Amino acid sequence: MPTLSLVIPLYNEEGNVAALVREIHAALPGEDLEVILVDDCSTDATLANIPPGAGLRVLEFAENRGQSSAMHAGIMAATAPVIALLDGDLQNDPADIPAMLAKLAEGYDLVCGYRAKRKDTPFKRLQSRIANFVRSRFTGDGVRDTGCTLKVLRRPCRDSLILFRGMHRFIPALIKGGGFRITEMPVNHRPRVSGVSKYGFGNRALRATTDMFGVKWLLSRQCRYQIKSRDG
Repeated sequence: MPTLSLVIPLYNEEGNVAALVREIHAALPGEDLEVILVDDCSTDATLANIPPGAGLRVLEFAENRGQSSAMHAGIMAATAPVIALLDGDLQNDPADIPAMLAKLAEGYDLVCGYRAKRKDTPFKRLQSRIANFVRSRFTGDGVRDTGCTLKVLRRPCRDSLILFRGMHRFIPALIKGGGFRITEMPVNHRPRVSGVSKYGFGNRALRATTDMFGVKWLLSRQCRYQIKSRDG
């Protein structure tokens, strides 16, 4: 049984996937790892460039379904008690994961990374800053950079996730709404050196705004219960 599952959604990352797998093993030499690569129907040589190795699992989608679906599939397939999420584009740094695991051990259920020094264009940083400001105050998740995929969570947190297009932007809000303890910490962010970004203004800002209202409604309608006793 692995101690840590790493979930990585992939879409056309042929130039990054092999290096990412190597970096993961270099950053976590003492961990019993399960690396789950979820290929969202890539049209390049991503699958062919995945290096063989123990503990490596590949989930291949039959059709392109988006980052949220790929992330959800990997999270639900994870078997370790702790799950780490990171992008497949090498902009997240696996070397940050040990510190995030230490933070989780302080009693948190979800640790979210935030990109203190983003290596993106000024316009992209501005979009993200505005969107995060509005989203955080509207949903009450208290997270400054939900667009940073790098997160570490305990496996029970996944029960709070509801799959919809754009879910990946609201993982902290959904998990906090499920009664779990969340926190954040700064992480490294690196420039993209291979491939292209899959997001633009239309699918980053406009859709996220629409989703935000839906998530706010969902959180306001949540019900919780505790079983006092059980017969049988």
